[in-house]
Amino acid sequence: MLERVAFICAMPMELTPLKRKLSLEKTRVGLVEIHIGLLGERPVVAIVTGIGTALATAGLERLVETIDVERVVVVGITGAVGNETPVGTLILPEVVVNSTTGAEYRPDRLGEGKPSGKMWTSDVLITDLDVIGCLRAKGVVSLDMETAAVAEVCERRNIPWSVFRVISDHVTDGSVNEEVFRLSNQDGTLSARAVTAYLLKHPRRIPGMARMARGVKSATNHAAAAAISAVSQLPIFGP
Repeated sequence: MLERVAFICAMPMELTPLKRKLSLEKTRVGLVEIHIGLLGERPVVAIVTGIGTALATAGLERLVETIDVERVVVVGITGAVGNETPVGTLILPEVVVNSTTGAEYRPDRLGEGKPSGKMWTSDVLITDLDVIGCLRAKGVVSLDMETAAVAEVCERRNIPWSVFRVISDHVTDGSVNEEVFRLSNQDGTLSARAVTAYLLKHPRRIPGMARMARGVKSATNHAAAAAISAVSQLPIFGP
């Protein structure tokens, strides 16, 4: 029997292209809402955990306690710490760092890409240019809010894990500040009321927000396609 792969997303927008490309169907196993399907003959499952390390940990723990998962793949977007890294760039980190504990985790290499650089996981939105400069000096190429938590759960349970995140914005250009970040609910959905209020308050930012939305959509599609391609290259064991 082929090993089951679990795609882990923080936000529904990251799950959307996976659902479309793999024709995943929503179901519920116990208290866990999941999306199931096949990649070729391989069973796959996808979940949305919500934003942040606590929700990522809880979501993945619930999943692996409910069904057997042999491999985990983190799929989604990430913010670049350097303006020289274009939006749309696939990030395959060599190391993922938990900013709170300093713990470092090395993803399992999957697919043809060559891992490089560090991904920095933090529950705090980082926009201070001095802090960003220090991170760059440490070899950090992008920021996220869940990957190190996923890594910790996987390594504790001896589950191989990999990361496919794509640059959706640059943390140095001010496009995502605390006000913009708060437009998303904790479960990763956008707050329609908050978005409307923001655009009414900042009408001149509408073109920029539209560009960012297009970048995010493109990035989520790229991340999903890269993850699917890599998983499809996994060897087939058994009859």
